[in-house]
Amino acid sequence: MAAETIDTLIIGGGQAGIAMSEHLSRHGIPHLVVEKDRIAEKWRTGRWDSLVANGPAWHDRFPNMSFEGIDPYAFAPKDRIVDYFEEYARRIAMPIRTGVTVTSLTRLPDTRFRAETSAGIIEAQNVVSATGPFQKPLIPAVIPTETGIFQTHSAGYRNPDQLPAGAVLVVGAGASGVQIADELARAGKRVFLSVGPHDRPPIRYRGRDFVWWLGVLGKWDAPVRAPGTEHVTIAVSGAQGGRTVDFRELAARGITLLGRTQAYENGELSFAPDLARNIENGDRNYLSVLDEADAYLAAHGIDLPEDPRARQIGPLPVSATNPRLSLDLAAEDITAVVWATGYGLDYGWLQVPGALDEKGRPDHDRGVARVRGLYFVGLPWLSCRASAFIWGAWRDAAHLADVIAARSAASAQPTRAVLA
Repeated sequence: MAAETIDTLIIGGGQAGIAMSEHLSRHGIPHLVVEKDRIAEKWRTGRWDSLVANGPAWHDRFPNMSFEGIDPYAFAPKDRIVDYFEEYARRIAMPIRTGVTVTSLTRLPDTRFRAETSAGIIEAQNVVSATGPFQKPLIPAVIPTETGIFQTHSAGYRNPDQLPAGAVLVVGAGASGVQIADELARAGKRVFLSVGPHDRPPIRYRGRDFVWWLGVLGKWDAPVRAPGTEHVTIAVSGAQGGRTVDFRELAARGITLLGRTQAYENGELSFAPDLARNIENGDRNYLSVLDEADAYLAAHGIDLPEDPRARQIGPLPVSATNPRLSLDLAAEDITAVVWATGYGLDYGWLQVPGALDEKGRPDHDRGVARVRGLYFVGLPWLSCRASAFIWGAWRDAAHLADVIAARSAASAQPTRAVLA
């Protein structure tokens, strides 16, 4: 079978692939999007049933289309997010083929790329990897499978009824872990929550959303992570109408807080003695955002209502000042563990020399790979902190489309002979 040819191939039909398609169309560049499942599949089947966006609807969207029928300050449920992306793809007439898996991408001698897919071979001058950050759920090899304890990643968690009777340990206290632990506790489950290092922005302050504050304070545009924060998660929640995460409140409601999960031996899990430090560092991050916000308002002469209650932080819960350092899982009747421990990258299909660094990560500058004609979009910190978010991916895609268009224009220029 002869190979199909296209100028630019986009791999992935989620938010990054949709954004990339829109901007390539703006430049008139022929392209094709291939998606192994359906549009926005991770929002459909890679999330729990009650998930809502962590940012308000006015912010967590593409610039050219609002969420219809949703209060701009509300948090869109995942089904509405799927509808949003499907409608957006229709509006821009995105050329997409779903149910097509790319099994390998190689470089041809003439510098084009050859993609072997489940639907045949596609050759392209440019390839954009828009496979996103949620590629491979990471479950630490801590609790042996032969223990019989039900274990799932947050990507596989759906609702409390999915879990067996008994107590639940949730490992990880970023956005996913906190929301899942909260939901399980509200469902009447006895819950243990393993808390690691985290940032804790206020969901609202002085009448503005945290996303607004991160914008005016320049935090969305931060180009790289601060040193030492590579493993710091963001504890924020759009659930229950949007709330500032408060570990003290979770403890008061009966959730047992623990430090970082470390090891398993003879039926017992051990935890680091870092719970108080992790919560206090989260408090410092929270208060620093409030300080920066107040300073910004003063410097710009902006009058917003005072919010003194936001600074009222109570004492650490007893479980933090005298934390448990081990748990006998059987004695505590812990029958299930939900690992909210993030994701790793999986580029097993990308077989282009020089595309990845020695750790298997994309080697790029703002999404432009070291290999000419190859691009990445939708990854965390691709160009800045906003890159993995809906509107951040849209902005990064605009930059990459500009680069592709400029290179195409330069290649189309006739070669002029230089006379001596």
